Amino acid sequence: MSSIMLAGILSLSSCTDQFKNWNINPNEVTPDQMQQDNLNTGAYFTQMLRGVFIVGKSADGTGLGGEYQITEVMTGDIFSGFVANINTFSYTTYHNDHYALYKDWYNAAFKDAYTYIMQPWKSIADVTEETSPTRALANIVKVLGMSRITDMYGPIPYSKFGTTTQVPYDSQKDIYYQFFDELDDAITILTDYNNSNSSAYMEQYDYIYSGNVGKWIKFANTLRLRLAMRVSFVDEAKARQEAEKAINHASGLMTSADDSAILHQTTSFSFVNPLWEISESFQDIRMGATMDCYLNGYNDPRVSSYFRSASNDGKYHGVRNGMTNISKDNYIAAASGLNFNENSTMQWMDASEAYFLLAEAKLRLGLGSETVQTYYEKGIQTSFQSKGATGYDSYVADNESLPLESYMDPVTNRSTNVKSYLSNLCVAWDDSASDEVKLERIMIQKWIALYPDGQEAWSEMRRTGYPGFVRIASYGYQSEVAEGELISRLKFPTTEYSDNSQNTQNAVSLLGGGGDSAGTRLWWDVRR
Repeated sequence: MSSIMLAGILSLSSCTDQFKNWNINPNEVTPDQMQQDNLNTGAYFTQMLRGVFIVGKSADGTGLGGEYQITEVMTGDIFSGFVANINTFSYTTYHNDHYALYKDWYNAAFKDAYTYIMQPWKSIADVTEETSPTRALANIVKVLGMSRITDMYGPIPYSKFGTTTQVPYDSQKDIYYQFFDELDDAITILTDYNNSNSSAYMEQYDYIYSGNVGKWIKFANTLRLRLAMRVSFVDEAKARQEAEKAINHASGLMTSADDSAILHQTTSFSFVNPLWEISESFQDIRMGATMDCYLNGYNDPRVSSYFRSASNDGKYHGVRNGMTNISKDNYIAAASGLNFNENSTMQWMDASEAYFLLAEAKLRLGLGSETVQTYYEKGIQTSFQSKGATGYDSYVADNESLPLESYMDPVTNRSTNVKSYLSNLCVAWDDSASDEVKLERIMIQKWIALYPDGQEAWSEMRRTGYPGFVRIASYGYQSEVAEGELISRLKFPTTEYSDNSQNTQNAVSLLGGGGDSAGTRLWWDVRR
């Protein structure tokens, strides 16, 4: 890891000579704030925005879809069942889609997080005060980005990043507790700023909310609630404490689609949408069989917002994860591609998630002022609004439609009974159901609404055990995940064993005895 950090720091520092030539709008902040926050840090902040989900353009004008593919798609996106791989690779036969982790792929997400999130964050932290709004915004982005990484690997280097070339790992519990402290500080700083300033802050560098500090506070509160519920089965007291702070904050949570955290494209900030690139340019990815069964079973109106109809028959078809000897040419036309355009925005967090988090917090912790049903239905409604879908009223009242009992391969037409795999509940709320069934119903709809963020969906599936998913085609190509189980984590990078060996060996003990295996469950994964 030391080589990663050193290379990144050198590359970042080489850019600073150009900052004085950048056009800074003096109307965005006061001269004192410009001096205090050293607004050339805006370039580092923008780099962090690009690094949460890898986006950008290569020198030839193409995108960074290849990097996104191995850091996002071939991890959480396939593990969640949102999508499936239809490509074959000359350098490996069995890989992540078979739960047989391929080293160059599971190295990548770790490396990129420290290069594109932690290193620019350190550059900002080095030249800003702890009470700086710039630092607060950077901390929120850091927590978002690194929460995804710890939820992939478990223990990671975090608290001592930037202090030594051989960085120790923190336990996942300690990392989460630091996340909560960092969000608490950031929310306090931004709230104080927002109470005394009406102008946008760092507008020209902020491609999420265009300098709207109030929306950043709502996002940070919602992120805090997400992380609180993540630890709620293993550390309920801490979860309750943090959830209460998020829910009761004066600025509140995301409440409507325009609160969603979206990385926007502008004339000065553009990227090739990597989901479009891997689906429509590379033609490597199609809808997953699990998504097929839920969306088609529920006749979900969002299906056309999420996916393209198959060119063979104009319908929506998925592909089972973990297939071998797959004929890419056949599945390109037979299965559904992802419905993104080259210049589509990139979703960070949809506002609907706030309502599903509230529904669970009300159900299990008694928090919030509305009923569980109200939060559940608002979550679905907000998801429909975000995706431009119609038909919410009939969808939310449907007490008959269920996920498909059989999955049919769109090329071979072979049918597989998957009823025992899936969560067989209708959409309509049933207040007479047990709390466990209520939780399962919430998680089904939350899973659907989280699309295309497969990493978050995978985390929630591991945390709660819901919703049920179509199992990979065969567990025979790996030895670390038990038959019928969902993969639990990525293994520590091979580069860490060579570059940060002793600390990585020590980190294995922080996994709680399961070893550095794809089947070892994370700290908060105690329920399945």
